[in-house]
Amino acid sequence: MTTKVTILGTGIMGSGMARRLLDRGVSVTVWNRNAARAAPLAAAGATIASTPGEAAARADIVVAMLADDDASRGVWLGESGAFATMRAGAIAVECSTLTHGWIATLATEAATRGIGLIDAPVTGSRAQAAAGELRFLVGGDAATVDGARPVLALLGVETIHLGPSGSGAMLKLLNNFLCGVQVAALAEAVAAIERSGLDPDAAFRVIRTGAPGSPLVNAVGDRMMRRAYEPHFLVPLMAKDLDYAARAMKELGVDSLMAAPARSRFQTAAGQGHDGDDIAAIVEPLR
Repeated sequence: MTTKVTILGTGIMGSGMARRLLDRGVSVTVWNRNAARAAPLAAAGATIASTPGEAAARADIVVAMLADDDASRGVWLGESGAFATMRAGAIAVECSTLTHGWIATLATEAATRGIGLIDAPVTGSRAQAAAGELRFLVGGDAATVDGARPVLALLGVETIHLGPSGSGAMLKLLNNFLCGVQVAALAEAVAAIERSGLDPDAAFRVIRTGAPGSPLVNAVGDRMMRRAYEPHFLVPLMAKDLDYAARAMKELGVDSLMAAPARSRFQTAAGQGHDGDDIAAIVEPLR
């Protein structure tokens, strides 16, 4: 593939995506706010840039995987942002979990510069990013989506075009809302099992093989039971996603009663020293 790709943000997801592309022989430039986090990718063949603008200057496709709206705004539109150097006709792929409103603003900014933009948040985590098994939830015009498909196909197993700009962002928030509520409920159940005197292994086996079981419940529940908190999905990022999801539902006129209490579980855990841990760690304040 001759396409030049830039990855902005080399955290848990971005670094896995960059390595996946490098392993497939793609020319990759990376940038990260904390340069030390990007440095290991140089040994794998990536070019390390000092600013988003420098990273994006010669790219055909620029992929961002960032924490929130504010980080996205700075990386794309800041003084040394990617939009300042991207050529007309290049494609911006915003994979971060962001608000629908910010995606609308970003799409307008891209269009005024002749840059294509799709919102393409993903389902999957560390393992799926490394293995190229992500699913992309995509919003944007069909031509721009098609232009990005060859690169997305190297990173994932499915690119789902959901509709116009913002469609991917909306579904990702609702998806993560459901995930966050399930994990919060699971933490309460695990803590209750442990306090009740039940055999934890036997009890969790019933849960994981019964109606409540799911890939999410089974994986996160296993990490809760083992107290294994190497991050797959950081606690404060789920708190942020639940906040964004609650806002989205309010704008749609949906009276959500579940997002706020679930979010409080993640905020509590983050405030008690688990801000660098996996979402499974929200069980700890309950133990």
